[in-house]
Amino acid sequence: MPPFVTSGAMLRCTMGASPAALVVPDPIAVATTPIATEVNTIPMANIPPFGMCMSLGNPEVAAATAAAEGVLTPQPCVPATGAPWNQAALTARAGGLPCVLVTSMCQCDWGGVITVVDPEQVQDSGT
Repeated sequence: MPPFVTSGAMLRCTMGASPAALVVPDPIAVATTPIATEVNTIPMANIPPFGMCMSLGNPEVAAATAAAEGVLTPQPCVPATGAPWNQAALTARAGGLPCVLVTSMCQCDWGGVITVVDPEQVQDSGT
């Protein structure tokens, strides 16, 4: 099974300019680090901004691009997520909810796909 995703995991959006760290405030923890579940997709609370947004599906980017006579004009990212993470674990659960895996993805309403770059899970070496 791919690694679980925990709070602090680095995420990337296909329409964002920079990575951002996932925030999992839930008390569900692996050791001392909260583990992400499929419902940790709340904009700003769980999914932070990715710098500048380059999606014309974002009304702010579309308006700025139109004002610049069609020249793509990125605007500050304001994630528009809310649907559960796709491809969460089938059997592993935390707090009764499917755990997010490094292979999971989240869709932004503006057209970006959010993926996990670094799950932040610390593997026990067995020593």
